[in-house]
Amino acid sequence: MKKSILILLSFLLTASFTFAQSITGTIKNTNGTPVPKATVKIRGTKISTIADEKGFFSIDSKQELPFFLQVSSVGYKAQDFQILKLQEAPFELVLVESELLDEIVVTSRRRVEVLQDVPIAITVIGGQAAENAGAFNVNRLKELVPSVQLYASNARNTTLNIRGLGSTFGLTNDGIDPGVGFYVDGVYQARPAATSTDFLDIERIEILRGPQGTLFGKNTTAGAFNITTTKPTQIPTAKVELSFGNYNFIQAKTSVSGGVAKNLAAKLSISGTQRDGTIWNTREERKYSGQNNLGFKGQLYYTPSDKLQVLLSSDVSIQHPAGYPLVIAGVTPTERSAYRQYAKIISDLGYQQPKIDPFSREISTNTPWKQDQSIGGISVNVDYKIGNGTLTSTTAWRFWNWDPTNDRDFSEFSALTKSQGNSRHDQYSQEVRYAGNLTEKVSGVIGVFALAQNLKGLAQTEEVGKDQWRFVQTSATGAQALYSTPGLLDGFGIKTNSTIKSLSAAVFAQADWEFIEHLHVLPGLRFTYDKKDVDYDRVTYGGLQTTDAALLALKAAVYSNQQFATSTNNNNLSGNLTLSYRPTTKLNVYGNYSTAYKPVGVNVGGLPTTSTGEADLSLAVVKPEYVQHYELGVKTKPLKGFLLNVTGFNTDIKDYQTNVQSPQLGVNRGYLANAEKVNVKGLEVDGSYQLEKFLTLNAAVAYLDGKYVKFTNAPLPLEETGHTELVNNVATQVAFKDASGGRIPGISKWNVSGGAEFSVAGGLATQNGRYFIAGDASYRSEYSSNPTPSKVLNVDGYALLNARIGFKSDKFSVFAWSRNLGNTKYYEQLQAAAGNSGLYAGVLGDPRTYGVTLRYAF
Repeated sequence: MKKSILILLSFLLTASFTFAQSITGTIKNTNGTPVPKATVKIRGTKISTIADEKGFFSIDSKQELPFFLQVSSVGYKAQDFQILKLQEAPFELVLVESELLDEIVVTSRRRVEVLQDVPIAITVIGGQAAENAGAFNVNRLKELVPSVQLYASNARNTTLNIRGLGSTFGLTNDGIDPGVGFYVDGVYQARPAATSTDFLDIERIEILRGPQGTLFGKNTTAGAFNITTTKPTQIPTAKVELSFGNYNFIQAKTSVSGGVAKNLAAKLSISGTQRDGTIWNTREERKYSGQNNLGFKGQLYYTPSDKLQVLLSSDVSIQHPAGYPLVIAGVTPTERSAYRQYAKIISDLGYQQPKIDPFSREISTNTPWKQDQSIGGISVNVDYKIGNGTLTSTTAWRFWNWDPTNDRDFSEFSALTKSQGNSRHDQYSQEVRYAGNLTEKVSGVIGVFALAQNLKGLAQTEEVGKDQWRFVQTSATGAQALYSTPGLLDGFGIKTNSTIKSLSAAVFAQADWEFIEHLHVLPGLRFTYDKKDVDYDRVTYGGLQTTDAALLALKAAVYSNQQFATSTNNNNLSGNLTLSYRPTTKLNVYGNYSTAYKPVGVNVGGLPTTSTGEADLSLAVVKPEYVQHYELGVKTKPLKGFLLNVTGFNTDIKDYQTNVQSPQLGVNRGYLANAEKVNVKGLEVDGSYQLEKFLTLNAAVAYLDGKYVKFTNAPLPLEETGHTELVNNVATQVAFKDASGGRIPGISKWNVSGGAEFSVAGGLATQNGRYFIAGDASYRSEYSSNPTPSKVLNVDGYALLNARIGFKSDKFSVFAWSRNLGNTKYYEQLQAAAGNSGLYAGVLGDPRTYGVTLRYAF
């Protein structure tokens, strides 16, 4: 018995020694310098330790071999090291720096490359950097990138431009394609509303400037946003983020990832954002311009071998914000008769003049504002390595549902009381491409792309009220006097059902050939086919029910029935040629010539009518845009940690697609037309500097000059409404003017941004990390906010300052932040009220906001 006990004790002691082996080692960086205070953890357990100031660690292992050590430290990529056998000698584990500015990798050319080696003007923002700056969607991201312009009165009416080009400025017409490609994990997202959704698990955001049609599936005449999200991991991980701020701001994000089977990992991410409104409606006694967003993203990542990777992704974003109202910004005299000036109209209706104090952030509208939307989809991305490249297939379906209400007279009057552009959108896309090294000296990409869209306008409603008669009445005599007939226009409106079915298909290719040492030539070609079928049906309803021909004629002058169907198609061959000279890793000089094309457009906002009252079908189809682009760039690394890039460019566009405003109220959303030619040229300089982990600096400046070279049929600006000219010695009212030489809307001549972060090592509770203070600032000079240059619809230049201070570590971060720290009062957009009587309104930028954010990862 005693002998048995001795044998058992001996076994237990041996087992204890076997499974409690102490493992020692040193953590170093790629330069061989010790990494102090790194965290070392045995994967799948709670056993962990902290390395000392010399990077040395010791940890007791109770795991059967083999097992993994997880090593992480702020400023380095978290890495796993497999322990196959125990040894007496200390292990030497090397961490790779994750924040070296000159080692940023991108996939903008559909393969992994170092940013400075790519002969394209690109800005890259890491997901963590974007979150730290409070940029949880594209609208907030624009403050970090001077060449990006985003203007939105709501999610649907979003203009996303790069270098002033891309989309029509102002109210969106669904019949025009964007010129800025918006991609998330390789999936093209066709509707501009996608830019309003909250980011989820962003790894990095690449912003490519200039035409990129030979690299991406859809046309990108002005540039592209290439957003990459983090993939699921086999190692169980999770993170939680909570933010609280003024205006009852609450934002919560969480993400959980881990293996669910051999070679199969999953991730679920959830994001919620809520904030009270910043604009007070005195009539309804409620706040508007708040946020109420909820987003979900799920992924399955299957990696059966080193050659094959399959990513299944699905996401949905549901937004029920407290509306996005415009505030009355001012009233200007027009060239109409005194009887048709805004002040006279309001006086005749018995109202007081509206309060013009936009930055009191008060409105007094009698129609609730609502911009409900849901947007999402599902995609499958398959990567298969063949030879020295990768064959990729991306299959996706996406949807967008839009349900708004708006008060488009911007006041308590019952004039244009409703504007509800309910929409439903489905898109199906398929892209197949091969990218990689074809030979030692040649690399490239070749692909095919197809996109089918079905966009429906469902009973889109516009309705006027009891006060509208006075806005359309031109005089109190003759037939015009009948407009005062009681109830004539009360509740009178239109319901529009429209369908756009479109198909876009393309073949594209680009090569990179080092034909002489250090000298690369990059030719690219793209063939595109586009087809669009339109069915438009607008029917009037309401108002005074009468058989009186004179009264019916007056109603028809406000709104009328309109039906038309049209079909159009177009094809195009475009391309580019780039020369790039890279004599060292510190210099990349390149020049580019590109031609590009934006597809034919169609009008689904109502058409002007002919002399017979029929829809003018000559305006139903809008000619494609044709782009010629020249660019010179230099990318340099003058010093360690210092990058400096300079880009100059010139872009000419023939048949520029622009949104113009008809003088007819019945088409007050505007319709598309072509300006004969526009030109945008500019110079961009951006630089960044990183001194170890202690100091990070970045700055960028863009000079942009955008003009209509020729635009002979431009709409009149608000203040010139009613303008008359002598035609055959007769004073004749005109609806258009020659805007040639005028500036393109939305373009500031000077755009500047910059930021700095200073940090020092320290500890908080049991966490070792860094204390930091950081800030970023941006400035945009004055810009036009009207399709035709106007004396009153110009947004003054403004500067914004954001700041944050706190503590960050590998697992835990906490910091306080403020956006618009100086509480700058500024407009993002100005627009004329429907009817062009002199009133105009504005989209206000957010006031000062502040709060605190906590993050924890485990």
